[in-house]
Amino acid sequence: MYWIFQLIGWGSFALINTFFALSFDKLDRNFVYRVGIFLFLGVVVSHLMREVIFRMGILQKNLQKQVIFFLCLTTVMALVASFFRVETVLRTNLLSGDEQSLLSRQDVKYSVSKLVLVLSSGFSFFILFFIWNLIYFVYHYVTKSRKQQLDTLRLEALVNELELQTIKAHINPHFIFNSLNSIRALVDENPQRARRAITELSNILRSSMQSEKMETVPLEKELSIVKDYLALENMRFEDRLQIIYDVDEDTLNQPIPPMMLQTLVENAIKHGISKQINGGVVKVSSELRGNYFELVVQNTGRLNGTVNNEGFGLSSTTNRLALLYGSRAKFEIKQVNGSLVEARVLIPVNTEVLV
Repeated sequence: MYWIFQLIGWGSFALINTFFALSFDKLDRNFVYRVGIFLFLGVVVSHLMREVIFRMGILQKNLQKQVIFFLCLTTVMALVASFFRVETVLRTNLLSGDEQSLLSRQDVKYSVSKLVLVLSSGFSFFILFFIWNLIYFVYHYVTKSRKQQLDTLRLEALVNELELQTIKAHINPHFIFNSLNSIRALVDENPQRARRAITELSNILRSSMQSEKMETVPLEKELSIVKDYLALENMRFEDRLQIIYDVDEDTLNQPIPPMMLQTLVENAIKHGISKQINGGVVKVSSELRGNYFELVVQNTGRLNGTVNNEGFGLSSTTNRLALLYGSRAKFEIKQVNGSLVEARVLIPVNTEVLV
């Protein structure tokens, strides 16, 4: 790409000069030689500037130092190119009329006239190199800014991924310990049911370990884990636990974060049903509402400060939704009436996750 730009830039310069030479009928052998020398020096010196920029690491300096180096480098290289150009044209006697008249003045020494020629020609080179460097620095400045933005986005995505992994690492022990407590309660009371509970737990763990590798899973798969978990808890609570499912079949393929629904149901059991003398109801429902997929878990009980503010399950749900969907997903838990608590999740439909 660099050499393509070089060819386009200096080629355009040659074409513009040729056009004006044709317009003023000055297209002769001397013009071709002078333009050829100018182009050769322009390409060589501008490429030399690029090497200096790389070796001195100018592009890695702050903006103020870049501007200073930019102006100094342009000035020095313009004088270098001008000196070689004047020396070349003097040796080949290809000076223009104005330049020849300058050297032929009787009242000015030859060296002073030569210096004036170098400065005069250097101004032309300075303008060209200034434009060249300006394009070069702007291009790399924009490229660097875009790269920094991409690196920032990648870093944010990596941080989000690590946070999700940390949350998942907490979810599994949290879930396993509660399940083991449920099984322990059945060991002495009903060994046969305890064995069945262990089978249920193994099914749940197998499913959860597979879902750990994914950011989202279909609701149908998550619902199977929930049913196993509630079946296990039903062994412990027996008639004190009533389970109701009101799931729209159109929502079964909707993606949700793995173990999220199970976490909400687990909190409903732990903070709701287990604290009621007569037990209660856990209802899981889902439906599509406009551009959102709505998932609701209701349970008998009363909302308290511990559950709302400090419960790990609810905080993990909020954090995971924020990391995966940003502000597009919503989660709330509220007291519907005096004996019913509702946890509601709204997930945007047909939306990719952020990580």
